[in-house]
Amino acid sequence: MNPNTETPLLYTLRRSERAKNTRIVVKPGKIEVVAPLKISERHIKAFVEAQQDWIRAAIKRVADKVQAAPSLAPAHYGDGATVPFQGRQIPLQIKPTTAKTVRIQIQLHTDATFLVYLPTNADQHQSSELIRLSLIRWMKQQARLHASTLIEKHAQQFGLFPRSLRIKTQKSRWGSCGPKNDINLNWLLMLAPPLALEYVVVHELCHIKHKNHSKDFWQLVGEHLPDYQQQRRWLKQHGAGLMRGL
Repeated sequence: MNPNTETPLLYTLRRSERAKNTRIVVKPGKIEVVAPLKISERHIKAFVEAQQDWIRAAIKRVADKVQAAPSLAPAHYGDGATVPFQGRQIPLQIKPTTAKTVRIQIQLHTDATFLVYLPTNADQHQSSELIRLSLIRWMKQQARLHASTLIEKHAQQFGLFPRSLRIKTQKSRWGSCGPKNDINLNWLLMLAPPLALEYVVVHELCHIKHKNHSKDFWQLVGEHLPDYQQQRRWLKQHGAGLMRGL
């Protein structure tokens, strides 16, 4: 196929003081070009154009990896189906309610259960999707609560106070820290074990002091979480499955 007839590649550009050469990072749903501070945009554009075949092949490899990852979510959201939460598969128990909206409640004990209060007038053909969307809303609320608690736990130690916390749906990142110290977190972390969420929260808090991944940055992460490497490896091994979401 003539490359000129293909859809242009859209990418984000990140300038880095530590970058000695321009490089391309391909993740699910995202192409990032990391370039040294002084290199011109004309050279960056020419570099990307020269690497188009490699980029398209990398996009396919990443997409194939995500599709090959086992889905943690059920095919149908009904009584007895299991849903991932904090590293566990928790069954749904459907209860009828006269309320007009779906309500989610969790019983956390040895035999944890999601109690799903489903309106009696809900369309049976749409009930699975109603439950799924309600679980996502509930997970986002839980993500904010858990992340806020973790920020309170770690921020004081080194004065790492974010300006704001936002819970987002992201296809390729677990979190980010903006230039004004706004922290974004992926709600899908609620599907992972609690220590994985804590690692990402600490990771982004440490970016308040170090806007890079330098030796000093990782040392600061380690002062908060000495075993952070274990959580980092877990996310690399299981992240593709989590990214498939609910």
